[in-house]
Amino acid sequence: MLGAWGPRGDIKVELLAPDTVLKPARRVLLGGRETVIERAGKSGRFLHMSIAGIANREEAVALRGQYLQVPEEELPPLPDGRYYRFQLVGLTVRSVEGRELGQISDVISTPESDVFVISGPGSEILVPATDEIVRDVNVAEGTVTIELVPGLLPGDN
Repeated sequence: MLGAWGPRGDIKVELLAPDTVLKPARRVLLGGRETVIERAGKSGRFLHMSIAGIANREEAVALRGQYLQVPEEELPPLPDGRYYRFQLVGLTVRSVEGRELGQISDVISTPESDVFVISGPGSEILVPATDEIVRDVNVAEGTVTIELVPGLLPGDN
């Protein structure tokens, strides 16, 4: 949840799932409590919505940074090669040569591509999630295999 939207307590949400998931009457978890989406509208890559129990702007602002969650079993399947963020966070990242680099700790959306934040021993690296670099994602095995291109790792020239 990015913050308040307007004066009435509506919220602004960045989509991490298909927008069809967050529709009016959908039961969701927000800030650890179950609630219901009353209305929703799309604005670019964001949604703005009214949530039952949020009566004013101050209450909406207090929820900034919280995730609006839907039970995993209610999420629609994604096409092959597409993943929900929660499926990627925690996966172990290795190079095609077998070098372990760390685990995905976050996924950042950018206009060009998503970026994996990989937390490893003593450092954090950012890896563009492009076909050139990401060779394999195996959620069942908990691994991501990447191609180490020049300049990807700290100290590379």
